[in-house]
Amino acid sequence: MSEKRDYYEVLGVEKTASADEIKKAYRKKAMEFHPDKNPGDKAAEEKFKEANEAYEILSDADKKSRYDQYGHAGVDPSAAGGGYGGGGFGGFEDIFGDIFSAFGGGGGFGGSSRGGRTRSNRGSDMKISINLTFREAVFGVEKKIKIKRNEACTTCGGSGAEKGSTSKTCDQCGGSGQVYVRQQTPFGTVQQVHTCDKCHGEGKIIDKPCPACHGKGVETKERTINIKIPAGIDDGQMLPLRGEGNAGPNNGSKGDLYVYMNVKEDQLFKRNGDDVYYELPITYAQAAMGDTVVVPTIDGKIKLKVPEGTQNDKVFRLKGKGIPNVNGRGRGDQFINIKVEVPRKLNREQRHALEAFAKITGADAHPEGKRFWSRVDAEAKESSAKKDA
Repeated sequence: MSEKRDYYEVLGVEKTASADEIKKAYRKKAMEFHPDKNPGDKAAEEKFKEANEAYEILSDADKKSRYDQYGHAGVDPSAAGGGYGGGGFGGFEDIFGDIFSAFGGGGGFGGSSRGGRTRSNRGSDMKISINLTFREAVFGVEKKIKIKRNEACTTCGGSGAEKGSTSKTCDQCGGSGQVYVRQQTPFGTVQQVHTCDKCHGEGKIIDKPCPACHGKGVETKERTINIKIPAGIDDGQMLPLRGEGNAGPNNGSKGDLYVYMNVKEDQLFKRNGDDVYYELPITYAQAAMGDTVVVPTIDGKIKLKVPEGTQNDKVFRLKGKGIPNVNGRGRGDQFINIKVEVPRKLNREQRHALEAFAKITGADAHPEGKRFWSRVDAEAKESSAKKDA
């Protein structure tokens, strides 16, 4: 018997893992190494089979118990005291319905219980990234992009067979793409399912492959696609385009195209979800006396009343002036953060004016500063009193 990895290690779970944790771990592995997701990758195919074997044992309470006690020998059909029992593959039915549906297949174990094909002919998905300006992302835009993808071969119409010839049903698997191997053990009959090695799971054999696509049924084409970007989409978000991916072999269905957004930052506005933030610089005089100022928004300029005595970092909210929600649920808000500019250089006249202003106003015009220094003086007196004591 060849050396096998520990089943818990294969699924990446602890021995104390619950049935639900084992199921989730198996589903993750099966999705990762599924042959339809890794076409032609033998290493991934072996890991997929390894995960299947591990889950078959660990998902069955009786088999799991024997494995925990005796290791691989406890569940090996050829080992004394081992054997899978007569359970077959029933334990996979529920989880494989999810996995195969994710790859475009039918429910059940590969859809084969009723003579279906082992492998899904769905084409693979594609991913691309596109660049958007801030305003394109905010208001939406239509873009034309060029992609290269697999499409049904125009020479053979996607059949994979040379023109004038046809494919025939595989005589080894009867068109199911699977072969069943039964073995008698002291604990019952073991039934294992393998991909047919004659048709490689396709269920049919092409005697004369199409010379254009070499029997694959697909060829690479460059296409221009129109994409409608919805208003409010954000950087890093993904737009799925169903049926715009690669075509599957032998007239299989098309995969999907996933478009990822790269949104350029704006010079004025900062985005947080559906809200917009903008820093508005005003003068010391405007902050002290109040003013009506013009403020940019994503919809255009508006007037904002700055009240008398506005402090630095004061935030004003413009309700409904933010970004449209990408799912159509209203709009965000715009927040204006006030930044009071203090003059860096003063001429003689300005300096004299400010000195006169300071004398006139005194401490009463700066209540926060007055309270601060009052606390400082109080703490100093308290500290001095403690030293004297």
